[in-house]
Amino acid sequence: MSVDDVLLRLGLSGEASARYANEWIVSISDVTPLAHEIHSLVRADELGRVVALLTEERPYPLASDRLEHLAA
Repeated sequence: MSVDDVLLRLGLSGEASARYANEWIVSISDVTPLAHEIHSLVRADELGRVVALLTEERPYPLASDRLEHLAA
């Protein structure tokens, strides 16, 4: 898979695709080993240990009127 494939999937074109590839991506990390570890812990029903490995996800701050169309 090439960068162009990823950009196409994101629906970016022109300047946006160039900026995404050259400016907006600050790092890429292979999290495969972490995913394998989490999978093993889930299968072993060690969910407390799983939670400790996951990053905290916070809601994106957005005015409620911007979300109304999603609730319909």
